[in-house]
Amino acid sequence: MTVPPTPSAPARQWLRDHSELGVCVLLFALGALVLGDVLTMDLEIAQRGPVGPRTVPAVVGAALLLVAVLLAVDVLRGGRGETEQGEDTDPATQGDPRTVLLLAAVFLGNAVLIGPLGFPASGALMFWGSAWVLGSRAHHRDPLIAAALSVVTYVVFDSLLGIPLPGGPLMEVL
Repeated sequence: MTVPPTPSAPARQWLRDHSELGVCVLLFALGALVLGDVLTMDLEIAQRGPVGPRTVPAVVGAALLLVAVLLAVDVLRGGRGETEQGEDTDPATQGDPRTVLLLAAVFLGNAVLIGPLGFPASGALMFWGSAWVLGSRAHHRDPLIAAALSVVTYVVFDSLLGIPLPGGPLMEVL
């Protein structure tokens, strides 16, 4: 078991070495949130059989809490996540904040444009923008693939799965 920070080992280094504890906190918070929702759930739904509407969320919430505790124990005992054997990245290198910020901007743009433009148009912009940010330079092909992917996604969700997505002004044309 590792020792908490001392004057010879600064707190910042201890936290860096145990950064997986942040995932534990997130998992624990999600589990507590799910279980809190289960306890405040309105049960005016007729139950048929032994499994009611609280069962699955209660199991998921309890599993989240259990995984959070087990992971925290493992991290505090010195366990660390290992890089996949097939990965060809160097875990010691820093991430690229420019790429992360550009991807966030693309997704935020999709959230803003989905209402006025509809999913097919905003989704095509999102798919094309994501491909561009992640390094694709097939400028003649990417917009066509993005448009096809967006329309297929719209049709699958809206028509086949029955999950309505905003069509926007292009739906009169399609």
